Amino acid sequence: MSLETSINFPNFWPFTNSYINLPDLLFQRIKPTTVRNPKIIKLNKTLSDELNLSNIDQKDLTTLLSGNYVPNNAKTIALAYAGHQFGSFVPSLGDGRAILLGELKDNFGKLKDLQLKGSGKTMFSRGGDGRSPLGPVVREYIISEAMHSLSIPSTRSLAALSTGETVNRDRKIPGGILARVASSHIRVGTFQYCQAKNDINSLKKLCHYTVQRLYPHIEHNENPYLDLLKELQKKQISLISKWMSVGFIHGVMNTD
Repeated sequence: MSLETSINFPNFWPFTNSYINLPDLLFQRIKPTTVRNPKIIKLNKTLSDELNLSNIDQKDLTTLLSGNYVPNNAKTIALAYAGHQFGSFVPSLGDGRAILLGELKDNFGKLKDLQLKGSGKTMFSRGGDGRSPLGPVVREYIISEAMHSLSIPSTRSLAALSTGETVNRDRKIPGGILARVASSHIRVGTFQYCQAKNDINSLKKLCHYTVQRLYPHIEHNENPYLDLLKELQKKQISLISKWMSVGFIHGVMNTD
């Protein structure tokens, strides 16, 4: 029996990817790199229930969240963006070790992105291996869920996995993958990427997509793009003030 036919996902799990309707400039179509012996070392049961994943066999879920199995309707991509990650503005960055598996609706009817971090090379890896050590995977799982519990908006951690492989840093260390969830993976740097490319058409399409997906209440306003900027300003002010209140430091706001 093939891997594809052995996976028994529930019929009510419609994997989609609306982001691929945007210009090709904004992403790379690429599949996760398979790993040798994946194991879920921590599953977020509460979030798993919200995403209607509770009925999936643990072995099948491990195969999915490790990137070893990609459903037919999951059009996996790595996203492009710009940023200041190296001390100055870099006009072309992107997901160098993260791949968007797709979108699914939670049991509140809200669309969520499911992304695998540490899932292999992309065109944005800049010479890196696209992998993640297990230590940072566990750390992000703990910190993101702690921030969520403190009512500070953050990506959510669905699962931390070990890969059964090692990654080369200053020494060989265990590899890991973080399955994380967010309302979207659109960054401030995504808009900057279009601007740096001087691609106003793609920028308009990105703005329209963002309004439709995240701020539908302003879609029919007289100037929805200006109102989008105002919405984002308010969100950023609130978010960073909450970070400061708990002493959280973040240096790459436009990319992460």
